[in-house]
Amino acid sequence: MAVSVPQPRIFSVREAAATLPLVGRVVGDLLEAYPRWKSLVARYEVLTTPLKATDGEPQEVLALREAAAREAGRINDFLLELEEVGCVFKGFDAGLVDFYALRDDRLVFLCWRMGETRITHWHEIDSGFAGRQPIDSIMLAETVIG
Repeated sequence: MAVSVPQPRIFSVREAAATLPLVGRVVGDLLEAYPRWKSLVARYEVLTTPLKATDGEPQEVLALREAAAREAGRINDFLLELEEVGCVFKGFDAGLVDFYALRDDRLVFLCWRMGETRITHWHEIDSGFAGRQPIDSIMLAETVIG
């Protein structure tokens, strides 16, 4: 039995730009939640390092583990929300988000990062942020198929 791979949503520049109010809020939430989760995990690790497996978890350690799990759940919910929009979250460091698009009938990414007010760049699928190029008339003319 063949497994069907879902096709990515293809965005025009205008369609991707229309998602930015929502995407920006979700990415902002992610960038706030992620350091909290990292801090909770670090505190949990510090407190559990001296424990033996037979010691069990003291209440403080249990509370930290549960708080970290709740924060991880929130992060997962934010990531799922971005997935539902159709964009690809690329990192907690700069809040990068890519949108699949077409350029000369080939798949590329429109590229946005937290703090930018508009989508102004694109890059090849395999080049990443370092390969960003300004959107030009070719990109602006592309339309979504189907």
